[in-house]
Amino acid sequence: MNLTGRDFLQESDFSRGELDSLLTLAADLKAARRTGTEVQRLQGKEVALIFEKTSTRTRVAFELAMRHQGGNVTVLDPSSSQVGHKESIADTARVLSRFYDGIEFRGSSHDTVLELAHHADVPVFNGLTDLWHPTQMLADFLTMREHTSTPDAAPRYAYVGDARYNMGNSLLVMGAIMGADVRIVAPRVLWPSDDIQTMARDLASASGARITITEDARAGLAGAEFVHTDIWVSMGEPEEEWARRVELLRPYRVDADLMSMTGDPSAKFMHCLPAYHDQNTTVGRKVAAEFGLADGVEVSDAVFESPASIVFDQAENRLHTIKAVLVSTLADPQ
Repeated sequence: MNLTGRDFLQESDFSRGELDSLLTLAADLKAARRTGTEVQRLQGKEVALIFEKTSTRTRVAFELAMRHQGGNVTVLDPSSSQVGHKESIADTARVLSRFYDGIEFRGSSHDTVLELAHHADVPVFNGLTDLWHPTQMLADFLTMREHTSTPDAAPRYAYVGDARYNMGNSLLVMGAIMGADVRIVAPRVLWPSDDIQTMARDLASASGARITITEDARAGLAGAEFVHTDIWVSMGEPEEEWARRVELLRPYRVDADLMSMTGDPSAKFMHCLPAYHDQNTTVGRKVAAEFGLADGVEVSDAVFESPASIVFDQAENRLHTIKAVLVSTLADPQ
């Protein structure tokens, strides 16, 4: 697939074939890195990384992907740039396009990355917004392919928890594009918006995907090969949301009992990280003290640390899949 010069903003911008080609390339690049046969195709390329929100995996994945491929990055965060403060997003896009071959953005509003892409003359990559997390989806789908006995078959997976934002939206829509059996398991007030649900069902009608959105954890999890979750309160939400969210989501906490609802003892647990699975973080300790969740919030420590957990394979695959996006969109045609 020729994706040269394309933006990477949300999953629905791409066909199943294009997403499959990115996953195949990511697997090839991963294998090449491990065997010492990786060919650098981004020599001399420069990418600007804009971080409105803090980052670990997204930042190091973009930095290492460019370094492995012979390119370079510049990191711009609120403390070191004028982006959105003294200079508009439109002007930033036009300035950076004169210096760089690509621009990554990780921040709050999806409208911001859309505006960057509209005004930029180079590819723009969505590292995360409130609505979509497309680089995470590539990592998730590569990881699921690596951990199934039928990698050519569409995966069966459930997302459990707060499904209104990027992870719920992206897992629903990516699954719809890829022909997956995807289940959203959450309280009705935390389901994806009606517009996102309609988009997913329209895409599923073309791909043959199976879409289930339910409040019933037992029904939604039955037969799932993979169980995904995410933190219950996102960055930027008020602290008082914790009490309401814990009350809503406690029945959807991923523990051994919930994992058993899949009916599959080999079912795997996935999380985009960071995870509040113990009290070794400020948030983990605070929530444990206030709500009695001493052994983990959205996931129990027992599940997180169990053989079922493939979260660190998932985290590593951010590197290989982001590298695939960069090579596909920025490399000179061969």
